[in-house]
Order: sequence, then structure tokens, then C-alpha cells
Amino acid sequence: MTFDLFFAELAQELERFGITLQQGVACGEVIEVKSYGDLLNSVRIASPSDGISNVCVGHVIGQSPHLDPLEDIRRAVNRIAFAPETVAPDSENRKVCHNCGCGC
Repeated sequence: MTFDLFFAELAQELERFGITLQQGVACGEVIEVKSYGDLLNSVRIASPSDGISNVCVGHVIGQSPHLDPLEDIRRAVNRIAFAPETVAPDSENRKVCHNCGCGC
């Protein structure tokens, strides 16, 4: 499955709940991907209405159970959409990210 198809399906699923999903464009940052964790941390999610400005997938879900990037992105987006209060704030200073620049 291509990412565009995955994104369209996920956006359609969330639309039923009144949630709008938008894909942003990278701002030119380059992240060296040396591990699966780095890959997750290169994908960012924001929900300004929930006070979540720019967190990486790794920050939202922690360890990946199946090492499936699309599954992990879906889990992170759904968590932000339906349970944003369960995402640790940046100020908590958790060490879950590597190399992504989010500061957590």
C-alpha cells in the first residue's frame, strides 16, 4: 500500500468522527535514519486544538509492537485524535526520541 492511499483511507475513517486529517510538507529538515526508532521519529503529528504542536510518532506510541510503519502511524494519529490527554507533554522530558529534534 502506498502512503498516499494509506493516508486517504485514514483521513476517510477519521472524517466520520468529525476529525480532519491534513498532510503537511517537510520544512527541509534532514534526519539521519539509522534505526526503526529514527524512522518513527521522522514522522511528526500535530493537533493544535489539543495543545499538541509537533510531536513525533515515537513520542506518542513509545515502542513499536510489530515494526509496521503504517500501523504505528495509525496508532499515533488515533491516540492524538481520541485520547490526546494520554500523550506526555514535552515538558515531561521523557527520553523516547532520538535524532528528531523535538526535545523530548
